[in-house]
Amino acid sequence: MTRRILTFTPGDASRKDRAQLSRQIAAALRAEQPTRSGRRERALPEPAVPGPFGPGLAAGGYWNLAGLHVPPHEATSQHIAGIYPFVADAGLGHRGPIVGVDLNADALWHFSPWEAYIDQSDRGSFSTNILVLGAYRSGKSATVKTLVTRSIAFGHQVVVPSDPKGEWVAVAEAMPGGRVIRLGGGTSARLNPLDRGPRRSDASDEQHEQMVKQRRIGTLIALVEMALGKQRLTAVEHAAIHDALDRCVARTNDHPTLRGIYMELGYLAGETATAFRAAEGAVQPRFVLRRFVEGDLAGLFEDESTVEFDQDARMVVTDTSELFARGELAAQLTQVCSTAWIQAVISDRGARRTRYVVREEGWRDMTSLASLQMFQQWLKLSRHYGISNIVILHKMGDLDAVGDADSLERSLAYSIVGDIENKFIFRVNHQEQSALQERLNLPAPHVAMARQLRKGEFLAYVGQYSYLVDCFATSTPWEQALFDTDDAVTANDHATPLPALTDTDLDAFWPTDAPFMTSDSEAVDGWLAPAPDLASTEVPDRPTAAASEGGEQ
Repeated sequence: MTRRILTFTPGDASRKDRAQLSRQIAAALRAEQPTRSGRRERALPEPAVPGPFGPGLAAGGYWNLAGLHVPPHEATSQHIAGIYPFVADAGLGHRGPIVGVDLNADALWHFSPWEAYIDQSDRGSFSTNILVLGAYRSGKSATVKTLVTRSIAFGHQVVVPSDPKGEWVAVAEAMPGGRVIRLGGGTSARLNPLDRGPRRSDASDEQHEQMVKQRRIGTLIALVEMALGKQRLTAVEHAAIHDALDRCVARTNDHPTLRGIYMELGYLAGETATAFRAAEGAVQPRFVLRRFVEGDLAGLFEDESTVEFDQDARMVVTDTSELFARGELAAQLTQVCSTAWIQAVISDRGARRTRYVVREEGWRDMTSLASLQMFQQWLKLSRHYGISNIVILHKMGDLDAVGDADSLERSLAYSIVGDIENKFIFRVNHQEQSALQERLNLPAPHVAMARQLRKGEFLAYVGQYSYLVDCFATSTPWEQALFDTDDAVTANDHATPLPALTDTDLDAFWPTDAPFMTSDSEAVDGWLAPAPDLASTEVPDRPTAAASEGGEQ
């Protein structure tokens, strides 16, 4: 508010009186003004731009009418793109379960392979299969469990054909509607890998019979070639297996078993008058199947199935942990048999079901040419049957166990893994840099980032886009306790702090007796006492032989 002062001067005042009145008015105005103080007395900073308009007091601070000068930011074009304000990715939308947090967009990351497959935009995917790759203790197993268990609420089901570590058993038992099929360990459960399976509602009788026969032949050839190692079956051995399967189907009224095939191969081996020399071709496969009938795998896969696959179960886990202690070959044969049985019972497109098929130690499904061809065919038909195969590998080097270097088997294995469009890449070792770039065609910056990922973080490749996701950021305490697989290697004594030592405990450890102490007063010094003079120390005489003998007597 502006203050106005009016003065009235008498018209008959002399010049001297008017000058005196002006001086009085000026003195009154000066008396009303506040006392001036210096800058040091006010403790105010210097103005940004000195000038006649500053500094001035306003609300306990200072102001300056001159504009603020901010120097421009200088950087390269590569780094200046990072401060652009509109770089947050839109993600995959809100369809599907929450898997984690998108660290680049700072938003929840939803993912469903079926939603990504039906997405017609550029963010869609052409496959429902998922490759999960990461080193030990990188969080890949817990992430897969998080994905599949949260997907159950969306109507999807989960199938684990072979659980070699037994870590999925606890998840299935904790899940309402889960079921566990245990093999080995004294159980009477049997799975027949040659089961016919449900009828395909969308296939004719001829097509259905042909698919069932091809699956049975493929399973038998995969078992025999896997047991033989690098040796492949000859044309005569192929013909012998075909003939034995046809005979067994006719004799058992379309209920063939490995025991029945084993017996038919024995009959063929004794028939020396056959036109195509089947007797020679039946010997080698019969020795392989003998392991299932009379060997270390007896009682598991050689007869009719004693368990049924529950089509309505939310999660079905085949516990094969007891069998993997019998050797690597037994583990591979077990995985082929259990996977063949699962594929036979879930390959029904007319059921209108969507299932995750989790393949732990996925490289075991690709150890021979026949098993590779079965695996490749199964991945191609996954969309047809509404299945999402989750192939879990520790490193790309796992596939080096498939065939020889530069062999057809190894090349086919790398090709199958590389063709899986959806990929979850967790923390990897430095030895995997070249393999990720060459085999999976990952950019070099992404490979360098994969080496620095924390536990539970992964690079997600869905279609043409990539995302940096932290799964554990959304994990609940219930999920953390259920999905933890490191409890066996956690030291129990680290759970509670060690008790503190008291003065009494310290005195108990303090040495009070020493051979060089001569009095009780020196015992206080302990080992800090000076060392004795060895030259002046009296050494007792060494006992003679006679004295020793006398002492012994």
